[in-house]
Amino acid sequence: MIPCEKDSTTPPMFSIVIPVYDDWISLDQCLQSLGKQSNSPSFEVIVVDDGSTESAPESIRNPAHRYQLTAIQQSHAGIPAARNHGIRASKGEVVLFVDADCRLRSNCLAILAETIVRSPQHDYFQLRLLGNRSSLVGRAEELRLMALQEHMLQPDGRIRYLNTAGFAIRRSRATLETDLFDPTALRAEDTLLLVNLIQRGELPLFVPEAVVEHTIQLSFLACLRKDAQSAYLERKAYEIIAAKGVRIRATQRERMRLLLAMWKTAGERSIGRSAWITLVFRQTLQRMISWVYECLGVGLKPQVTRQV
Repeated sequence: MIPCEKDSTTPPMFSIVIPVYDDWISLDQCLQSLGKQSNSPSFEVIVVDDGSTESAPESIRNPAHRYQLTAIQQSHAGIPAARNHGIRASKGEVVLFVDADCRLRSNCLAILAETIVRSPQHDYFQLRLLGNRSSLVGRAEELRLMALQEHMLQPDGRIRYLNTAGFAIRRSRATLETDLFDPTALRAEDTLLLVNLIQRGELPLFVPEAVVEHTIQLSFLACLRKDAQSAYLERKAYEIIAAKGVRIRATQRERMRLLLAMWKTAGERSIGRSAWITLVFRQTLQRMISWVYECLGVGLKPQVTRQV
């Protein structure tokens, strides 16, 4: 563990946990967005290196940020284990999870802090996620995120959706004695966490003004390879969810309704129908691969499969 400058005896409001596996370039841009936060409360940043094959750059080993940055290294055990490691090292009143390929809008932390203070009855908070429109893959991601968040929003302001690219939890509920994230679920661990909250009758409060931009820097072909890998890795999480008896995946009717809504959104919000086609192609391919794995009875290997 390498604690960096700006340490303080007073606990910060936020502990921002960012797991990393070789995506140092994306992380640098994420850290820059944190450095540009305006009117934000105190926060610390905890970067957990999940056994990267590439050494951390100088900007991580010797940072020059105006906030406290702590870098932690662990043997390659998967992103869920890295997040649990970050929780145990955190000191803030609220633990905020973001991914290395995310950018926080300049007022994101300030708005989130205001919402948390005036919502003492809530312990979980889902930030609004958007895609980056600079590429076709990014526009497809924005279309997916917009449709999901609108579809899953509940009348009381909570949301039946959880994405650790922008998710916060009060430290009092991020139990340190047990793991918040199941380390055996190498993908879809946030969906598994959502199921646990549903079983307890809790859902995250949606904070639409606190915006996190998810920037996909992969090519279309690289995204397809990642989709195929995800379909394999997420099986463990969905096996656990099935054992809990909670339905989390959309039915065919719900899926068609969501696709139609996305088609309409793509035309109305200048995202483009090509983004819709790209999104449908990726999701169809991933579902087909998942179906093949189920038919073949492919089991998960006991060792960790590396993921970027």
